[in-house]
Amino acid sequence: MKMMRKIIVGLAACMVTAALAAPADVHQDALAEANSALQSGEATRALSLLQTIPQTGPQAASAKNVECRVRFTLEQWNAAAKACAQAVRLDGQNSFYRMWLGRALGQQASNASFLSAYSLGKKTGVEFQKAVQLDPHNAAALSDLGEFYVDAPGIVGGGVDKAKSVALELDRVDPARAAVLRGRIASARKDWVSTERYYKKAIELSAHPSRQWATLASFYRHQKEWTQMEWAVRNCAKAAAKDPHSGVALFNGASVLVQAKRNPELAIKMLEDYLKSPSKTEEGPAYQAHIWLARLKAQMGDTAGSQHEQAAAEALAGAFLPRKGSAN
Repeated sequence: MKMMRKIIVGLAACMVTAALAAPADVHQDALAEANSALQSGEATRALSLLQTIPQTGPQAASAKNVECRVRFTLEQWNAAAKACAQAVRLDGQNSFYRMWLGRALGQQASNASFLSAYSLGKKTGVEFQKAVQLDPHNAAALSDLGEFYVDAPGIVGGGVDKAKSVALELDRVDPARAAVLRGRIASARKDWVSTERYYKKAIELSAHPSRQWATLASFYRHQKEWTQMEWAVRNCAKAAAKDPHSGVALFNGASVLVQAKRNPELAIKMLEDYLKSPSKTEEGPAYQAHIWLARLKAQMGDTAGSQHEQAAAEALAGAFLPRKGSAN
């Protein structure tokens, strides 16, 4: 009997432990699924999954960061900043969370009135600085901070000399990003020869050159050098085909063509290849790729294809779709 009691007590303890652990496991699974949905462009599903995760607890900060990034892909800048701020309040020592708050605040600033933009701009720089302080090896945060210094006026903390200092730090962490930043600095000074040279240098230095080919293509678009632009886009597509981790470069390269209103056939192929690839990411929202395809196919006279792409976009993002898809 004593042995039976021990067995029963032991089983009861295991059941209690399992019951206590189950919710945490369920919430962790929901968070992982939400992040996976974000990467594949399923915004509606990602937000639905995030609603099942408590506002407090071990997954709360991560959940708010994922929500911020979903909102960011949907261009809901205010909602994105709010969610990212909540993530930072829950875990202010996380470099990644600080970086994303800076990104959301930066977009808010770009779409705000002058007075609001001033305050938001200063906050943007502070968050990027904190992200770098928390993790000096966070190459993305360093790159964001450098770009902030290039783009922001001095009154909110910008400055080319500051950007140069960040480029020196990036040399030790990610030389390709450092070259891109130096290209951005040269571009701000309208030194187009140096801009092109640095962007080409980034291609040489990068382990994933397809992204840098897209950057070079974007430069040529702004210069209205159409032949060079299409040459760079084609090289972007070729490099992406050899690199299973650079599918988003197809999205970026197609974006250049969409904005330039050139070579819709190539843009369609690149977007379709991106959507077929296993490396879709939040950097290239799948719903946006479908919106662009819908427009491109309509222009090409493919009405059925256009309707199919629009339906695919709505299935991914539904009521959250922006009024107009933008080629960022």
